[in-house]
Amino acid sequence: MEFDKKARKIANEILKHREILVVTHIDADGISAGAIAYESLKRAGIETSIKFVKQLGDKEIEELKDKNTFIWFTDLGSGQIDKLTDLDFVITDHHIPIAKHEMQLNPNDFGLDGSFELSGAGTTFMVASKLKSERRTIFDFTDVNLDLINLAIVGAVGDLQDSAECMLKGKNRDIVKKAEKNNFLKVVRDLRFFGKQTRPIAKMLEYNIEPYLPGISGNEKGCVRFLSSLSIDPWKRWIELSFEEKKKIVSELVRLCMEFGMPYKNILRIVGECYILLDKPEGTEMRDAMEFSTLLNATARYGEEEIGLRVCLGDENAFKRARSLLQNHRKNLSEGLRLVEELGIEELKNIQFFHAQDEIPDTIVGIIAGMSFHKGNFDKPIVAFAKSENGVKVSARATQRLIERGVNLAEAIRKAAEKVGGSGGGHKIAAGATIPEGKEIEFLNFLDEIVGEQLENRKI
Repeated sequence: MEFDKKARKIANEILKHREILVVTHIDADGISAGAIAYESLKRAGIETSIKFVKQLGDKEIEELKDKNTFIWFTDLGSGQIDKLTDLDFVITDHHIPIAKHEMQLNPNDFGLDGSFELSGAGTTFMVASKLKSERRTIFDFTDVNLDLINLAIVGAVGDLQDSAECMLKGKNRDIVKKAEKNNFLKVVRDLRFFGKQTRPIAKMLEYNIEPYLPGISGNEKGCVRFLSSLSIDPWKRWIELSFEEKKKIVSELVRLCMEFGMPYKNILRIVGECYILLDKPEGTEMRDAMEFSTLLNATARYGEEEIGLRVCLGDENAFKRARSLLQNHRKNLSEGLRLVEELGIEELKNIQFFHAQDEIPDTIVGIIAGMSFHKGNFDKPIVAFAKSENGVKVSARATQRLIERGVNLAEAIRKAAEKVGGSGGGHKIAAGATIPEGKEIEFLNFLDEIVGEQLENRKI
């Protein structure tokens, strides 16, 4: 109830303003959050514009001060509250805040874990659902903007908030239940691999790494052989298969994992909750929350966040452009994976890494890092470097098994980056930083030591 009370308080503050700038992050969660804020403000009759940023650094904050307008920060801002003193704003974020603020809604302030219990889009939706288009209705507690609820789910899935237990939990769960109740969403237990709506099954299996499937993950020929042995067309899509065909594939995958000696809890991760958006066409990237979030990422990673925004708001022409960007995104990921194979992945005691220099865009090097686990060591977090306009971009990824063993990449990355004059943060399973060029080795040594301490502390 306290959370809802704070959401209502922030909504009422927003309604006092005639013009608002939405400032949001460029990932799937940020785009979803920004779209929720942008559309709900328009419906409330407030003049609205939106700005997407990779990070909220000193330069970006100074530029915002020059605009002299009220700002709604979504999916960012909590880590920079101390630098926003000359701005008039509200924040709906889920990253760990450095301080409390009267106009900040953040799950961490209410004893919730922002890494899996509520995303930036979910937090933003909680406020948007309290916005009334007429001043006289602000004390009517009936929720509004319910048709934007699926974007909260897309943001959470894009932020990997369902990865720990193969389902959305915490306040995310409340949102899921409300979306189901209002017939916007269908929750199904299914294979939790990316591409069920749009990819050939062979490709869906090839690019899956969580859990790693021996002889299948990263091996197209192995996927084709596997499916052919079951008399299933490798180039069909998952949604085109019968229930019996799906059951046959899942049963065989479980058998292979057991033969490989995979822990039972890892095998259980093959199947889990999937979120079907009932207001979107079947067989498209927008039908499944996981694929929708990847589509949004494909727009933002190439500087076309506005396309992602318009897709969220139902623009068909924008969807066509987004699909084109996604095709290019997949091509770049494939080339990036080939580059990693050529470079090789180097190992330290507790971590592994590769440096892409300027061969991989800094906006996608983190995705490639996550996809590269099968080329390295699943027992160590993977760290990727790429040159960026502000120095060297660091992206790190872990697996759920590593998190269970004590790894917290958000904390480790932040500490290591600060030691070399950079800054960073994120979540336990995925984090990033920007550090000065030439500091990579020093950073790696600090990070290796910190991750080692995390693993040792969990043993005690």
